[in-house]
Amino acid sequence: MGLGLNQLEEFLARGGPVLLVIMVATFIMWALILERLFYFRLAHKSVAKEAIDEWNARSDRKSVLAHWVRDKLISEVRMKAEANVQMTKAMVALAPLLGLLGTVTGMVAVFDVMAITDGADAKSMSGGVSRATIPTMAGMVASISGILFTSGMDRKVNRLVQGVEDEMEIA
Repeated sequence: MGLGLNQLEEFLARGGPVLLVIMVATFIMWALILERLFYFRLAHKSVAKEAIDEWNARSDRKSVLAHWVRDKLISEVRMKAEANVQMTKAMVALAPLLGLLGTVTGMVAVFDVMAITDGADAKSMSGGVSRATIPTMAGMVASISGILFTSGMDRKVNRLVQGVEDEMEIA
């Protein structure tokens, strides 16, 4: 365990402070993704069942008021199914932008070294290059890993809500 932690610390040091921000953003993104996966797997069925049961308990399903109640129930199901989806997508979009920020800060470090040494100290410049490339790579990897899951979330939400709509028959 100690060896892995030392390697992580070394990696974070080489990537600069932006890399730590990318790591935190990635943890938040994955927490949101896992929360949605657990919701879809475990909680949505009971939410949908409650809405369908409430609709089926109504004696009036033809009036305008009944249609409004049906729309309200479907909207509540949709709201619960869509919770955190937009935030997750924002975190996916944020990761490469943070990587770009790391690139810029790393290149500034390279230019600082070049200005001080007139470009004669390649070893000092390599630290800035690391700070430029590692966050870019980390931001892209984080974003790609999130895209794999978020790309299907809208379809999943629409499919689940459509299933509830189909169950709520209008007499």
